[in-house]
Amino acid sequence: MTDPVFYGCGFPYRAVGDLPGKLIVLEGTDGVGRSTQIGLLRKWLEDSGYAVSDTGLRRSALTQVGLDQAKVGHTLGRQTMSLFYATDFADRLENQIIPALKAGFYVLSDRYFYSIIARDIVRGANREWAKNVYGFALKPDVVYYLRADIPTLVSRMVYGRGFNYWESGMDIRCADNLYDSFCVYQGRVIQEFDLMTEEYGFETIDANRPVNAVFEELKTRIRPLLETA
Repeated sequence: MTDPVFYGCGFPYRAVGDLPGKLIVLEGTDGVGRSTQIGLLRKWLEDSGYAVSDTGLRRSALTQVGLDQAKVGHTLGRQTMSLFYATDFADRLENQIIPALKAGFYVLSDRYFYSIIARDIVRGANREWAKNVYGFALKPDVVYYLRADIPTLVSRMVYGRGFNYWESGMDIRCADNLYDSFCVYQGRVIQEFDLMTEEYGFETIDANRPVNAVFEELKTRIRPLLETA
């Protein structure tokens, strides 16, 4: 990513300059296994001698505590939540992602702004408004969309961390219980990801398979990026 490209006007307050690093994004719904794969990829790249940084939603020191507190009580409004996440993304892009890319790091991002706009649209936001908010976003070198069907996601949630209010879309009353609401809400999010696949050039990976099978495919796809570094 020597010459950075943005989805819109880019950063209005600064010139970014050359970015010799690589930005690799893993996207997908809750429970699809992104975080697991990020951890495996980081170890693989570091063991291969590459400098690696990773990031993800709600990791901004500026917003993390406030966003978590705002979600307590389940009273956070849709637009406020959307702009909270936009602020989180902007802070991490400016102060984590771009500096790491300038230093030549491989940056692994557990979600990007695509997840945020998919959720916003499902919650009723205007599609163009949701997309235009992120006109300052840097285009990644590659986006891998980990796609799993609802039964797979449900199984992983049941045997993992369980269902929660926000991941089940209970704030928009998709159903009257966490399980059914999760299925409806995540199904709608998957539809939005599928629509974005062509527009944003996602590379889709079947995440219904075991962890190691997904990891091996990711390594195969990433190796050509390493050769162009």
